[in-house]
Amino acid sequence: MNVLVPLPFVLPLLGAALALAMRNHGRALRILGTVFHIGVVGSTAALLHAVARDGVVAVQVSGLPAPLGITLVADRLSALLLVVSSVVLLAIMLYAAGEGAGGLSAEEPGVFYPAYLTLTAGVCLVFLAGDLFNLFVAFEVMLASSYVLLTLTPTRERMQAGMTYTVVSLTSSILFLTAVGLAYAATGTVNLADLSGRTAELPPGTRSALGLLFLVVFGIKAAVVPMHLWLPDSYPAALTKITAVFAALLTKAAVYSLIRVQTLLFPRDDASMPMLALAAATMIVGTLGALAQDDLHRVLSFVLVAHIGYMLFGLALFTVAGLAGAILYLVHHIVVQATLFLVSDIMQIETGEKSLRRLGGLAGGSAFTAVLFLIPALSVSGIPPLSGFVAKLALFQAGIGAGGASGRAVTGVAALTGLLTLMAMTRVWTLAFWRPRPPGSGASPEVREVAPRHGLRPIRTVTAAMVGSGLMLVVLAGPLSEWSRDAAQSLADRTAYRNAVLHGGEAP
Repeated sequence: MNVLVPLPFVLPLLGAALALAMRNHGRALRILGTVFHIGVVGSTAALLHAVARDGVVAVQVSGLPAPLGITLVADRLSALLLVVSSVVLLAIMLYAAGEGAGGLSAEEPGVFYPAYLTLTAGVCLVFLAGDLFNLFVAFEVMLASSYVLLTLTPTRERMQAGMTYTVVSLTSSILFLTAVGLAYAATGTVNLADLSGRTAELPPGTRSALGLLFLVVFGIKAAVVPMHLWLPDSYPAALTKITAVFAALLTKAAVYSLIRVQTLLFPRDDASMPMLALAAATMIVGTLGALAQDDLHRVLSFVLVAHIGYMLFGLALFTVAGLAGAILYLVHHIVVQATLFLVSDIMQIETGEKSLRRLGGLAGGSAFTAVLFLIPALSVSGIPPLSGFVAKLALFQAGIGAGGASGRAVTGVAALTGLLTLMAMTRVWTLAFWRPRPPGSGASPEVREVAPRHGLRPIRTVTAAMVGSGLMLVVLAGPLSEWSRDAAQSLADRTAYRNAVLHGGEAP
């Protein structure tokens, strides 16, 4: 068990080092990246099994006892997100390999694969970190690798987006480090399990100030309105397969961290009015932004912003049902949002366009692509019986069951957001697939902006597998809902987490 817990972080770091040594061998890089990601999937699956069998699993990496040492922790929430994230990371790695690293210059695959593996390590460390400082380190690992990935094949737009992304990320990192320092100054520890007891003893003003600071830190990283403006200006500029990773996981890592910190350090017995207001604003502003866009990738980026609001809504309720709904929505959105961006990449390859004004006729020219887009688009809109409907239903029941007028009001906003998302997806479908291609719109379907070396079949196969993964979430809705409820119960009752970290799983 001591080896199993850090393995999802150590494996991709080792792979990144090997990829740097083999950076001039493109075929070897594709094989190495795929093999190491398969290893990560296997290790996270084994860890999920261990958590299901033994409960919360904690390892003191430095050999020092908690709270002095470096603690890695896996519980039901982190183990589930590790498995889902590693599967999505593997799928996008296979997509990049199938595309032949399409869109990159001859030298850049030697940069892409090490940076991608490092990003994987950072994502896994976020879910495993048992103290605030190593959570900060995990985000910095993601920042460094994501900046490299964002600016691959540099253009003026891409470099400008990279600067925006880096400035915002560094600003939130400075605030994060400040929050860590203040938490240590106030309590004498940065270990999350230890903090869960000590923050309760702080004066109410100090506790509220720390809670607000962490909300701002992770709100920026998660693109919560009004701290969201950087995302639609940054993500669409990257190569689309990179945007798919960012949209699926970087914001979700921030949402996970917000859930972890708020439930461990600042638990409540009632709903948080500020969070509910932020959730409602995020949902409405995001979907209205999506309806106003012409660029397909900006449409999907604003949809991403809007649906962060659903997860924040579940957390803001501070009930087991609300937390379970937020966890279900995290799992659903990681898979579906990545799938939508991969399909949009195929659409761009087939037409050479990503402007909705210039797209058209895809349903007749590429029926398979139309199906690949339609299923995740309906799912993210919450159409039954797809996974988006299952997750939204759990949140609606939690909002209504919370008993307060504010919870019911935000539930109404969430229902309206689902309708607006459906309108945005219907608009994309009508313009890109259903109507004839506009005259003078440029390239025919044979003229491609980026031609995959191995043709479209490999990347279509990977994208179809991602669509199938989204459908599997429906098949597994019962077990997933039960697992999410158990994970939410563990978040609400912090005893098992604290015992595993501070007392080796034994009662104090």
